[in-house]
Amino acid sequence: MIDAAVSSAALGDSDGGLGQATGVLPSQRLREAISREWMVAGPWRIPGESVQPASVDLRLGEHAWALRCSFLPDSDSTVEEKIEDLAFERIDLRDGATLERDRPYLVPLIEELRLPDELRAKANPKSSTGRLDVFTRVLTDRNHRFDEISDGYHGKLYLEVVPRTFAIRVKTGLALNQVRLMSADARLSDDELLALHASSPLLYLDSQPLAESELSLADGLFLSLDVSGSAESIVGYRAKKNSLPIDLTRVGALKWRDYWEPVNPEKGGRIVLEPEVFYLLLSAEGVSIPPSYAAEMLAYDPTAGELRTHYAGFFDPGFGYARDHTAPGSRAALEVRARDVSFMVEHRQPVCKLAFERMAEEPDVLYGKELGSNYQGQLTMLSKHFLEARPAR
Repeated sequence: MIDAAVSSAALGDSDGGLGQATGVLPSQRLREAISREWMVAGPWRIPGESVQPASVDLRLGEHAWALRCSFLPDSDSTVEEKIEDLAFERIDLRDGATLERDRPYLVPLIEELRLPDELRAKANPKSSTGRLDVFTRVLTDRNHRFDEISDGYHGKLYLEVVPRTFAIRVKTGLALNQVRLMSADARLSDDELLALHASSPLLYLDSQPLAESELSLADGLFLSLDVSGSAESIVGYRAKKNSLPIDLTRVGALKWRDYWEPVNPEKGGRIVLEPEVFYLLLSAEGVSIPPSYAAEMLAYDPTAGELRTHYAGFFDPGFGYARDHTAPGSRAALEVRARDVSFMVEHRQPVCKLAFERMAEEPDVLYGKELGSNYQGQLTMLSKHFLEARPAR
């Protein structure tokens, strides 16, 4: 078993010891970070429900700017200096507003960071955001990288929001993204992943742990598609164009057929993706994230084909996990778009990769029933905004 924990004393000493931990900060340490004002919210407070097992939800502020194009600040400029020539409309979000398809918007977030020198941060869309084809990424001042927040950053956070398939209705306080705080490089090598899988299986297929010989690794652990079944089986969903806007503040309120078409497999276990159409599919493997680890879906590899997979990236400790190893993991929802030309994908074709990192300490709450997590043991890949759909096969 790989030892991922560090002592509580090292995390909690009086001179800012949270930053001495190696790895991703867990829920209890994130609450401490908030109490030490390493993350603040101005006149707002950060509610307890914003704290997840390995991340904190980031909420939309009171307004958004409509932009003529996306951008990044450079090392000498702030975000707001850059938007002076790019923003053409300021939109009030306090009572809600509709954001148009394919228009970039920039929203100042409620949360700001005051990180100690030892801590850095990384942001990613929440799962429901990616499942609706809403492209989001965090910007910070004097930083020419999206979502990567440097050690010791003190400043505001801004969210670029681009609804791709559906217009969306949003409101101040809505969380589309989340942020992890971490110290040092705690990412597992492929050898360490093999050792961890031997003691606590990370991937399952047909309710059985994958044998070591079946694992596909290359600086991370590959996942493949499930597009098997009869011609009547639903293996995914294809987004409809020109649907009505989706109100992201309402859960379980929409009929899925108003926004999606079912995807059925062709003979031989394959589907053909139409270019520039958004699809929701499921991984063939069940994923299990042990309590002392967190995972992230990595950016797609262009050498694997002309397609993009997965906008949402974070997998929390406890996702698909059971301490007695009786659960066969939870399958991962994959957001997929073919680029430029139609592209065929086949059953068990590798399409994305998981990287694992050590937690600085096991969280005091895990992803799952105790948190009311929406996607534990999921059988459909549709987001929580839709009425229950027929399970995918």
